[in-house]
Amino acid sequence: MTDAHWLSIAEIGRRYRSGALHPRAYVEGLIDRVRTLDGKLGAFLKLDAAAALADADRAAGELREGVDRGPLHGIPVGIKDIVAVAGDATTAHSRVHDPNPARADAFVVAKLRKAGAIPFGKLALHEHAIGGPSFDLPAPPARNPWDLAAMPGGSSSGSGAALAAGLLPAALGTDTGGSIRGPAGFCGVAGLKPTYGRVGRRGVLPLAWSLDHVGPMTRDVRDNALLLGAIAGHDPHDPTSLADADEDFARDIGKPIAGMTVAYARVWHTRDVAAERETAAGMDAAAEAFRRLGAKVVEIDPGPFAVYGSTNWAILASEAFAIHAADLRARPEAYGARARELISAGAFVSAADYLRCLRARATLKAKMDAILGAHDALLCAGAGLPPCRIDDKDAVQKLLQASLRGAFNLTGHPAIAVPAGFDGRGLPLSFQLASAARTEAKLYRLAAAYEAAHDWGARKPAEFI
Repeated sequence: MTDAHWLSIAEIGRRYRSGALHPRAYVEGLIDRVRTLDGKLGAFLKLDAAAALADADRAAGELREGVDRGPLHGIPVGIKDIVAVAGDATTAHSRVHDPNPARADAFVVAKLRKAGAIPFGKLALHEHAIGGPSFDLPAPPARNPWDLAAMPGGSSSGSGAALAAGLLPAALGTDTGGSIRGPAGFCGVAGLKPTYGRVGRRGVLPLAWSLDHVGPMTRDVRDNALLLGAIAGHDPHDPTSLADADEDFARDIGKPIAGMTVAYARVWHTRDVAAERETAAGMDAAAEAFRRLGAKVVEIDPGPFAVYGSTNWAILASEAFAIHAADLRARPEAYGARARELISAGAFVSAADYLRCLRARATLKAKMDAILGAHDALLCAGAGLPPCRIDDKDAVQKLLQASLRGAFNLTGHPAIAVPAGFDGRGLPLSFQLASAARTEAKLYRLAAAYEAAHDWGARKPAEFI
């Protein structure tokens, strides 16, 4: 069981079924690891060890009796703490929350239980999925395992950090302006924002109704596809949920990508957001890697990123303020300063401006539909800057402004963050791939081909080996 904490979901499942690894022993090992290491990382807000072990024993019994619920059976999955787990309060890493335990699981947690997965702790995040990193909250912010002084990205910070540190094999994140892909990129793991509506959001605290997504975060691409397969599906109680049948998102992994077309939005990190040198070089290296794998890579101009980014932000701020307005008026001091500032900005978006943004959104979505209809995927940077110090407020603000992720929240297209090596400081590099709606399997095919041609996943953070 040496280094079992670094195993993939697929390998854990094989060992469970062969008898080489028992679910209880595996979960016990993770619990010990969290108790030993998370004090310096801060990825977990709560871990119910007794419940996790009971679920592990249940999974072991079912597998022993021939009841196999699929690849997630007996797999621990961390839950970002804006996702409801029955019996636990949903804190949003904030003082402003309902202190009562959730009466029911969120749709995605119910799906995980049906797949035999083990909800494994509530994970840290930026307050209400927007305000962070913050040091004025009940719990400190999660840190980056590759450099504990650095940002892990946000808002799904605990999910990215816990995965990169080997504290769990899978986690849920949410993404309104890049909050899955940001921490995935900065922590060197895989994170997918699915097609809007692909994963039901019932039981997930909203940040912006028309932009929120729930998605999978894992250490490799195949595991990501397996986790998406467990949580995707139609929720009749969620009016935004797509009425799609179950799908094997890993079905095309391993197929060659020769002849596929990749549009490279290089202008976004050269003209629109000036990327630092190693980020820019890493992007060109990724484009060349796809060429070597046989894909046709063509540079395109989707239009100024600022138009996508500012439209996404105005809608996000307006909708977030609408959600939080009553609490902000009644108890503004209960919010951390960062969340209070960012959410309050939505008060200054007029109804006329909001409607203009919705019209612009329709135009930009049609433009992106055309690009992704003519190409198998779009390649672009996730951000122009690498992770900064977690306690440098000015640098954190610059990092937020250098993000290139919000475009795909605005348009609703699926987008995945893929690890792409390391910079000179040993911090992860990453890129994004986006594709047409409902084509996540195509993204996984391309991302897995790139992943298989490199060995980035073999490297682990020195403090967490």
